Amino acid sequence: MLVISPFHGWPRCFAAIALLFFASATSAAALDTRPNIVLIMADDLGFADLGCYGSEIETPHLDRLARQGLRFTQFYNTAKCHSSRVSLLTGLYCGQAGDESMRRGVTIAEALRPAGYFTAMSGKWHLQREPTDRGFERYFGHLSGATNFFTGDTTFRLNGQPWSNFGEHFYTTDAMTDFAIRFIDEARQTDRPFFTYLAYNAPHYPLQAPRAEVEKYLGRYDAGWDKLRVARHRRQLEMGLLPAKWALSPRPDHVPAWKDLSADEQQWESRRMAVFAAMVDRLDQNIGRLIAHLEKSGELENTLLLFCSDNGACPFERTRGRQYDPWDARAYWTYDTGWAHVGNTPFRLYKQNQHEGGISSPLIVHWPAGLKTKPGALTDQPGHLIDLMATCVELGQADYPRQFDGRAIDPLMGQSLAPIFRGQVRTPHEQLYFRFGTDRALREGDWKLVSAKGGRWELYNLADDRTELHDLAAEYPERVQQMKAAWHALAADVDRLSENNRKPVSQELKTLFKNRKQAK
Repeated sequence: MLVISPFHGWPRCFAAIALLFFASATSAAALDTRPNIVLIMADDLGFADLGCYGSEIETPHLDRLARQGLRFTQFYNTAKCHSSRVSLLTGLYCGQAGDESMRRGVTIAEALRPAGYFTAMSGKWHLQREPTDRGFERYFGHLSGATNFFTGDTTFRLNGQPWSNFGEHFYTTDAMTDFAIRFIDEARQTDRPFFTYLAYNAPHYPLQAPRAEVEKYLGRYDAGWDKLRVARHRRQLEMGLLPAKWALSPRPDHVPAWKDLSADEQQWESRRMAVFAAMVDRLDQNIGRLIAHLEKSGELENTLLLFCSDNGACPFERTRGRQYDPWDARAYWTYDTGWAHVGNTPFRLYKQNQHEGGISSPLIVHWPAGLKTKPGALTDQPGHLIDLMATCVELGQADYPRQFDGRAIDPLMGQSLAPIFRGQVRTPHEQLYFRFGTDRALREGDWKLVSAKGGRWELYNLADDRTELHDLAAEYPERVQQMKAAWHALAADVDRLSENNRKPVSQELKTLFKNRKQAK
């Protein structure tokens, strides 16, 4: 007699259940409509350094993203490399987050990874610890604030381990793109949406670029910075990027007129700007490679691609090795205030300053499946790097934690940009706070209070005068007092600045830069 055990057939049953569970999981992954997110940050790129923001530099791939997507005309950074990275990653102001430690914040990767995102980073870190300690499953790049583009440095890492495979044809911008593409391919094997943070070091000094790119631009800057800046401004007006009522800020006293330079000085200046242009060109080529890969793999349609910069153009003269060609790793060129003034057209001042030239960034948004604005649209709704975390959390359907890894986390300061992507008018920030060193600012609606290097407070109505040429502080002393008190409250209570960093400003404007002729 055949006895049938009550357990007979269970292995087959378990197999069927497992198959059903796998099919359901696969179906769920296939139905995940959340976007991939690729966040690209350039380094020391001025507001006007892309073709789609008025430049003569050839950037066809970023121009294509702008033509198909959305450009912000009033998007802000913090005017400095490391503080912008802190705000981008955490959605908090720099001191509020705990500065380079980010101990009072979580990174976008730490927020999105528990929600099912594959998280990867390629590029410059410039903060404490390593990306793989802060939520990123993959990382390639350098931990330093700047590196030799041809030979790298000792801080390069691949997934937490030292990396030194610098070959004869190594170029940092290319390598960062190579690994970003590699990590995207690894993400695609998991059927998870991916978050990729691509933090290029270009075009930060040292000004170094492959010979072919440099030679392409040699001679293009012989006309000089006075004419180039006027030409950029004209293009900005023609494309509707800026209103004509914002007058082009004049060349400051510390920048000599181009015609007053000697022939040798003009040749040197033209040559080093050609190298900067070559770096931006090569950056754009690499973004083109990334776009092509996303397109070929079928991921571009539902990938939210964001491009911005960490601060305005850089005014620091730190050149050495001038005798070497800029495609020689021994060269360490920079440019200074003359070309930085062009990079920030039409605004005043530079990296580190909280005037518009220091804090105004391009922001290009491209997302075929989700962007509801007309192709090529412009928005003048103000945004800030602190808004990127909130945007990623909303679109990634993630939770922003109150506690993380045993630490209390500050509430988000940023607000999602998603309503703007949908073509809506977003509830604006009541205030935007700015500070680096002794430079400080506060924006409330169209009003901006700003101080440079501890100099007296200046007041501008940005609706009429975003190039900050007409100081209204004497006409509106009560507004100055109110906004000054608000800045100090945010600095003390939110950004947690020490009393020493909140000292009262001077009653006089400061001389920010020496005249180049006088400095010799």
